[in-house]
Amino acid sequence: MPELTPPEGYAPHFRKSRFTDPWEPLYSRSTPKEVSIGLWLAEAHCNSRGLVHGGLIASLADNAMGLSCGAALATDGRPPAGGLVTVTLSTDYLGSARLGQWLATDTHFVKTGGSLCFAACLVHADGQPIARANATFKVLGGH
Repeated sequence: MPELTPPEGYAPHFRKSRFTDPWEPLYSRSTPKEVSIGLWLAEAHCNSRGLVHGGLIASLADNAMGLSCGAALATDGRPPAGGLVTVTLSTDYLGSARLGQWLATDTHFVKTGGSLCFAACLVHADGQPIARANATFKVLGGH
């Protein structure tokens, strides 16, 4: 699949990891309290039927919500010194996506606390919602 240009506001994702390396190129768009992650769906992202794999959807939502909670904490002057880890993650699949579509997260709710953060996210394919996710994160390290 040829490299496609991401939508306006997205740039190469700033956070690299060995877990997400196979999904590259990943893109992100950041605001003070949200990190959206997006990618063009390729064969490596899909199951044997050519549909986006549910594990990819859940992982992207988890990643985006965790980064959004970290951004919200930093904006509030409480950057998580030790980072965040997922305590719970639930994903409801509303539809699916196919090769070539733009898949992106939209973390529309973040509530930060002293030791826990809560987030909710929609995952869209070409602008249509295909999943919703909710997560709770433990804040590691002191503030």
